[in-house]
Amino acid sequence: MDGVLQWRDYQSDIIDKATNILSNSNFVYLAMEVRTGKTLTSLGVCEKLGVDNVLFLTKKKAIQSISNDYDKLCPVGFSLFTINYESMHKAPDLKWDIIICDESHSLGAFPKPNKRARGVKDLISKSKAKVILLSGTPTPESYSQMYHQVCGIPTNPFRKFKNFYAFAKTYVDVRQRKINGNYINDYSKGLQSIIDMMKPYTISYTQKEAGFKVQTNEEILYVDVPSGLRKIIKRLSTDRVIEGKDQVVLADTAVKLMSKTHQLYSGTVKFESGKSMVLDSTKAKFIQSVFKNKKIAIFYKFTAEYEAIKEVFGDSICNTLDEFCNTDKSIALQIVSGREGISLKQAVALVYYNIDFSATSYWQSRDRMTTKDRLYNKVYWIFSKGGIEDQIYKAVVKKKDYTLTHFKKDLLTL
Repeated sequence: MDGVLQWRDYQSDIIDKATNILSNSNFVYLAMEVRTGKTLTSLGVCEKLGVDNVLFLTKKKAIQSISNDYDKLCPVGFSLFTINYESMHKAPDLKWDIIICDESHSLGAFPKPNKRARGVKDLISKSKAKVILLSGTPTPESYSQMYHQVCGIPTNPFRKFKNFYAFAKTYVDVRQRKINGNYINDYSKGLQSIIDMMKPYTISYTQKEAGFKVQTNEEILYVDVPSGLRKIIKRLSTDRVIEGKDQVVLADTAVKLMSKTHQLYSGTVKFESGKSMVLDSTKAKFIQSVFKNKKIAIFYKFTAEYEAIKEVFGDSICNTLDEFCNTDKSIALQIVSGREGISLKQAVALVYYNIDFSATSYWQSRDRMTTKDRLYNKVYWIFSKGGIEDQIYKAVVKKKDYTLTHFKKDLLTL
């Protein structure tokens, strides 16, 4: 290999296998767990194939780390253009030889394709490029998520089906679910045969196979909820609306009540007008006190929570990877945008200001510090005493999303 990078044995093996699959089938799925080096491995495949132009689609926050991997590789054969999915329509109109779709499970919405999946399909159609799909969790919630990840690829194994609904007749156990008195089709019960059909195009690799021996230790730390905040939560649960002088907090549906309760227990609220407000910064002050002078990574859920963190931490906190990696500052990231495609290995601990309803968010974000040489990760959860966070945690650690059904049951005990 040209350049200064030395491949690990398993990476060299995967590059060889992926190159063969890509040459024969025009696409390959690298289902490699986080921190096993799937980005570098995909770039190694491009180098081995001797292509000229590679388009890398990813999340905005991951662009810098991908550029760093490209620099490590020092390829002499191809040019790389990296862009976030939301801006892919702005990609240069070049003859792309390979399109790499990072965290490709994000294309997997169903039964209708999301905007991201439609955009990728258009790019593939225009460029006729080969495709490398990357994800540590290809189907985190349902095997049905595979269809729209690959439907834009002309050689995909489900190409005879004109859309998801036709695909579902063969590959999904479609059931009926009652919502608000109406029955709708539930397409989440994708069959194992979906994965079986994808096996010839998929290379899977785990952290265990790569020799990772990291131990992740989680600890829950509790903070008191100020009495004023508890009164607001209780009043909202009873009246379903709180009217202030200029703003209104409305929880006229169970979904809104779940969201507002989740916000309030961590000290923020989003008004009906769309504006948000920090009501209490107890959690931010607690984190600053416990982790004083330590370089940490904070994950928050709601946008206003960053405002609370920034108010308390001031200039000692940042929200960009470049600044985090090159200064002694800690970093604060929203869970969904920071859970994939980035490394927070410089942090001594991950600290969660709040918790997301998604099991995918839990499993992906908590692994952001992991490296092959790191033996120990410390994760802290900051929960409100008697709050909703404990109930959400109990669901996501079992790889289940926290849903409205859970909330309605928990509401009786909160």
